[in-house]
Amino acid sequence: MGTVRVVPVDPEADLDVLHHWVTAERARFWGMGGFTREQVLETYRHLGSLDTHHAYLAVVDGEPAALFQTYEPEADRVSECYAVEPGDIGVHLLIGPPSEGVGRAGYSSALLKAFTTYVLRVLDRRRVVVEPDVRNERAVARLLRQGFVLGPPVVLPEVDLPGVYLPEKEAQLAFLHRDRVHPRGAAGEL
Repeated sequence: MGTVRVVPVDPEADLDVLHHWVTAERARFWGMGGFTREQVLETYRHLGSLDTHHAYLAVVDGEPAALFQTYEPEADRVSECYAVEPGDIGVHLLIGPPSEGVGRAGYSSALLKAFTTYVLRVLDRRRVVVEPDVRNERAVARLLRQGFVLGPPVVLPEVDLPGVYLPEKEAQLAFLHRDRVHPRGAAGEL
């Protein structure tokens, strides 16, 4: 697959990539389809101002490959839908469109493994929590193949704050425990 680097998003420098990816039809479940460049910029500036939510780009051999966001579940609307445990971390993942030499078999799985290894080992978290749209069958199937365990389907409440609006969302909770993919004593690789 090549070398994967996880780097913080720079809203201004990464705006072309971010806007192209999050507004594409293939990213419809990301919820930013109609956003202007300015709205995408403001969204990622806002994320960058928070201590609880973080945005990263995965760069494979120097090329942007995916948008990866982490969040503290207790500081997110998902906390209204399940019992947050110590060591939980929420994750959103948007794999970029295939480019030349990218998108080969196993590529998405390798990126997801790199991210889960990053949050479970490097950030030393116990459990990854995800909440894809229930209609996103491909994402749910990918998570199951990666070892996630399904939780209940839930309805994430609407968020309507100055500068931040998120509509209600029917989501499928899924969890990945560190001990399931990195048993005690096993050497973890990045």
